[in-house]
Amino acid sequence: MGEVKTPRRMFLISIALIYVCAFSSIYVQIPGLFGDEGIVPVRLQMPKVQRPLLEQLEASPSLLWLGPSLGLGPQQALELICLIGVVLSLGAVLLGPLRDSLIYFCLWALYLSLYNVGGDFLRSEWDVLLLEAGFLAVLVAPLGLLRCGSSHKYHDSVTFWLTRWLFFRLTFCTGASKLASGDPAWYGLSALSHHFENQMSPTPLAWLVHQLPDWLLRLGAVAVLQCEITIPLMTFFAPIRRLRLFSFYVQLFLQLCHILTGNCGLLNLLSIALSVSLLDDEHFNSSALLKKKKGQEKKARGCTQTFLCVLAVLVELAVYLFILISTVILFKLQINWENKTLSSKTNFSQMEFDEFLKYFQGPTLWVGVLSFTWEAVAAMLMCVCTRGLVSKVWSLIQWAVITAAAVAIFALSVVPYTAMAGMSVLPEVREAYSVVERYQLVGAYGIQHRIISTEGRPEIILEGSYDGLTWTEMNPMYKPGNVNTAPPIVGPYQPRLEWLMWQAAQEGSDQSPWFTGLIQRLLQGKPEVVSLLQVDEAQYPFSQKPPALIKAKLYNYHFTDPAKDKTHMQAWWRRKYKEEFFPVVTLGDLAFEKLLEESGLKEKFPKQPSSDTPVSQILSHIRGHVKGLSGSLVLSTLLATLVGIFLIKAVFSWASGGKKPRPAAADHKTKKPKEPSETAEKSHTASLSTRGGKKDSEERKVDSEKSPRKRK
Repeated sequence: MGEVKTPRRMFLISIALIYVCAFSSIYVQIPGLFGDEGIVPVRLQMPKVQRPLLEQLEASPSLLWLGPSLGLGPQQALELICLIGVVLSLGAVLLGPLRDSLIYFCLWALYLSLYNVGGDFLRSEWDVLLLEAGFLAVLVAPLGLLRCGSSHKYHDSVTFWLTRWLFFRLTFCTGASKLASGDPAWYGLSALSHHFENQMSPTPLAWLVHQLPDWLLRLGAVAVLQCEITIPLMTFFAPIRRLRLFSFYVQLFLQLCHILTGNCGLLNLLSIALSVSLLDDEHFNSSALLKKKKGQEKKARGCTQTFLCVLAVLVELAVYLFILISTVILFKLQINWENKTLSSKTNFSQMEFDEFLKYFQGPTLWVGVLSFTWEAVAAMLMCVCTRGLVSKVWSLIQWAVITAAAVAIFALSVVPYTAMAGMSVLPEVREAYSVVERYQLVGAYGIQHRIISTEGRPEIILEGSYDGLTWTEMNPMYKPGNVNTAPPIVGPYQPRLEWLMWQAAQEGSDQSPWFTGLIQRLLQGKPEVVSLLQVDEAQYPFSQKPPALIKAKLYNYHFTDPAKDKTHMQAWWRRKYKEEFFPVVTLGDLAFEKLLEESGLKEKFPKQPSSDTPVSQILSHIRGHVKGLSGSLVLSTLLATLVGIFLIKAVFSWASGGKKPRPAAADHKTKKPKEPSETAEKSHTASLSTRGGKKDSEERKVDSEKSPRKRK
């Protein structure tokens, strides 16, 4: 693979931008989720018995435990962590010198601190992926202190290769889990017929795509499986550059489709950030590419070079042909000329796919080993060819350290990668993985695949009442409720409560102890929790007085079908009652109090009074400005500000770039040509001064012999 300076810079900027979205999204929701009056107060996790700081950090790595030493309560300590993360990530996005390994290590440590105390609200797949990608950014980013300003960065391709390996694991495991789980919707190729209404946060465009013909949606399911299984296997580590470019654009198109139909989530942004590992500098430097082509046209190609070029083209065509033929055979693609449709059907069983996964996942590891070895050896040879003994030794030391770290990360990633196929791993590697598992250096992907429901989208609907006779629904902002309300545009903001409610609707209330805390806070009328459901008080039916009774029902939601029910102009959804999700409860109910105690949400010690330190006052002041604003509005404003700054920088750069050549041209015109005698006199004086500064007599003779030629 060629130089990766531009893709590497794009990856670091993308990770910093994703950190901005992640930290700001969590910051807005802290009072309602983890605050003193939140659903799951983080103070309940604070140790009741004072323990040494190092011991506490070893048990649960989190900077939250430093809050008391700063005079901050648990909630404000979390807010400080998020604000520091936002500031550092914004700096890394805007300023190149801040894209340093130390900055990315701080960002990773801050997010790990939130992850370890966030409980169920921060246990999503994209949180694990962000921690692993963030740690890789620590290795990929330059470290000025160790490099001492050296320009030798030959080992960058070694660390950047780890991002490609992570992207392969993410893509392949996501696709393989769809079939390894035995999901009948994917084996029947009807997954997309239900996916758009079942996904976490559909968009209005998802409603339109849902109306496409069934045969086209089935063909889309075939394309998704091929993009996530076959194409990564054939192209991600291919030595032919055009195959990697083909794979990049395929994956980019797939993620853009996910964003347009399912909102812009952190998982999609992380996938796009990791996909740049398939690119190189030649893809961006078009001028250099044109010069290279012109130079190649001037030079006569040798027989060996011509043979290799022809062979590469033939291999590339063979890969494309294999992907096409495998698609036709595995999914029985047949053209129906009468109906002008393309029928499809899976031509393999789950047992056959399990056998394929068992026998082919091992070779993918060896392909990864060979690809990594190639990058490591190439980097080592470049270090060996460095001029100067000191530079050569220093480059080799850097290469050895970075390569050892990359080997360790690769070995640790083998454990979760092979879990799906049940492959055996060395006991030493598995033991090392268990030791560092709490730091989330590597993650397992695809294991959280959920069977797509063909009965509709299960949704929890909260209802409140004052007298037990008249019930009113409490519909959240970012999830389906009112059938006449269009699906919202949420991303890249990540509403954690709606995400957990979407999961709880599929798992049940027994698997969601936090739901009891949500009911308790709504009965108490806590504004911090109410703002998670509705920021606008006019949209919340119990804004004046909290309800006396609350219950939860489970409905199955479907997108409306204008061809059948003619309801598009009146409604986006149609729903059907399924069952009771949570019984009717009220404050003081013995059964409800028992549920709170079983969920670990019962208050066992009094709240500590807030301090008046300067840091606490600053945090309270910032919170006061954000209070009452929706999370999507806050994040959109922040991103719009970033875009504005980039536009201003681009305008100034263009303006300064446009003014520089003009004075130079004018000066060139006004300057008079120098006399030949003056030029010769100056060059003669310069050569004398150069020769006078050297001590070696032999070098002076060589310079005196060469100087007339230079003057000529």
